[in-house]
Amino acid sequence: MGTYDVIIIGGGPAGFSAGVYTARANLKTLMFEGEQPGGQLTTTTDVENFVGFPEGIMGPELMNRMREQAKRFGVDDRFEIVTAVDLSSQPYKVTTASGDYFTKTVIIATGASAKYLGLENERRLQGRGVTACATCDGFFYKDKEVVVIGGGDSAMEEALFLTKFATKVTIINRSKRFRASPIMFDRANDHPKITILKNKKTVDVLGEDKVTGVRLEDAQTGEQEDYPCDGMFLAIGHKPNTGLFADVLDMNEVGYLLTKPDSTATNLPGVFAAGDVQDAKYRQAITAAGTGCMAALEAQHFIENMDS
Repeated sequence: MGTYDVIIIGGGPAGFSAGVYTARANLKTLMFEGEQPGGQLTTTTDVENFVGFPEGIMGPELMNRMREQAKRFGVDDRFEIVTAVDLSSQPYKVTTASGDYFTKTVIIATGASAKYLGLENERRLQGRGVTACATCDGFFYKDKEVVVIGGGDSAMEEALFLTKFATKVTIINRSKRFRASPIMFDRANDHPKITILKNKKTVDVLGEDKVTGVRLEDAQTGEQEDYPCDGMFLAIGHKPNTGLFADVLDMNEVGYLLTKPDSTATNLPGVFAAGDVQDAKYRQAITAAGTGCMAALEAQHFIENMDS
């Protein structure tokens, strides 16, 4: 197969956007979609905040359209999982179950995975009332009652955002202590639409085709109760998918890849990071797609300088 110009690891909005740009620049591009082809949006139903779709679009359909657009321009798209990456020398080596592949540049778009509770019904009801993104899905809970699981700043922020739509928002924290900053806790605690429950462990999600409630267990007494709601929002953090790059690329304390200011470049030349794998702040499909474009353009310039 020779050496590729670009290998993209990950197939969400960042990866597909990068592929469209690199392939249109006549760069030989290979993409490995990994463990979750299409990224997190494949678990989302209606997407109404991605520009260009005034009527909204289903998450899996949006990802399929991005995939077909990338393939139209010549991206070699494969549903394979990268098992190892050697960034010690040029050309870089990327390994999957089918063999070793070599490339001048690597664009990492492996994303971040929302942390879930691990409940039996949680995955089954994902996209049917179970979600981990208030800014993505809050609109669908207009005039409904929802719960937010978590006790940090992100839980407070999600709850406050949801008050724009829901009639009642309940924050459920498993302990009596909250990790949120005092100012964020007070802001949520003082809001008339927000109720805060502490020492409550969520042990089940209720509902057949959609969420109808959560089952809570008192952390002190062990007593259980069913708490009615129309939606459950997880706000217990995200885990960036960066295990392949441990001790190789610079990361922050929780594992998000660090990039140079106003750039997607990592600490290694020719290695770029785009999307949620390096964005702990916005975590939106449209911002991920934007950084995918940035990574592609930077990879193109890197190759031009390498070949000149």
